[in-house]
Amino acid sequence: MNRLAAEAFGTFALVFAGTGAIVIDDLTHGGVTHVGVALTFGLIIMAMIYAIGETSGAHLNPAVTVGFYLAGRFSGRLVLPYILSQIAGALLGSLVLLGLFGNLADLGATTPLGSAWQSMWLEALLTAMLMFVILGVSSGSKETGVMAGIAIGGVVALEALFAGPVSGASMNPARSLGPAVVSGHLHFLWVYIAGPILGAMAAVPVWQITRPPKSDRAGLSASEPH
Repeated sequence: MNRLAAEAFGTFALVFAGTGAIVIDDLTHGGVTHVGVALTFGLIIMAMIYAIGETSGAHLNPAVTVGFYLAGRFSGRLVLPYILSQIAGALLGSLVLLGLFGNLADLGATTPLGSAWQSMWLEALLTAMLMFVILGVSSGSKETGVMAGIAIGGVVALEALFAGPVSGASMNPARSLGPAVVSGHLHFLWVYIAGPILGAMAAVPVWQITRPPKSDRAGLSASEPH
């Protein structure tokens, strides 16, 4: 239960801070800025990895949980409980923002700038890049360690910086579902469920192909200076 509580709280923090930055940017007529919103998402991800990574792995994202499972690094019996906890945290985050600020900026709901299909494939590519990095820097199914927090938070901020204006750079079905359900802005929700899940699935074989064989990894480790 402590792992599920950690996932719920971590996803709550992600939605509260990240989409809260969007709401406050709207409230202050650009006081946060697009760069500020992107950095907020990256920083809150980094902070939660350091805070709860040792407890739950700090997935905070159904697509990441699915990716870890497909990579053989996460128990199948925990996939659904993790996803439900993440969704619960996201919904709570959006409800708190609704209570504080009202339905400003659709509570940070993600919507495509162009076509829905364009944003879906963009979300898939963004999530594939994110999942690839997560698999590379994490330990087992846990995003832990100094470099994991910096690398993953950095990728989230980077992708939000350049892709946010087009698709919203969600990369996370829970992050999009919370604001969409609470604000009633459900029309494009399928884009932000299908895209990230497809991207996480695609990242797993790419990660497997690019990893050196175990024997090579052992040889590389043995040849490194100590």
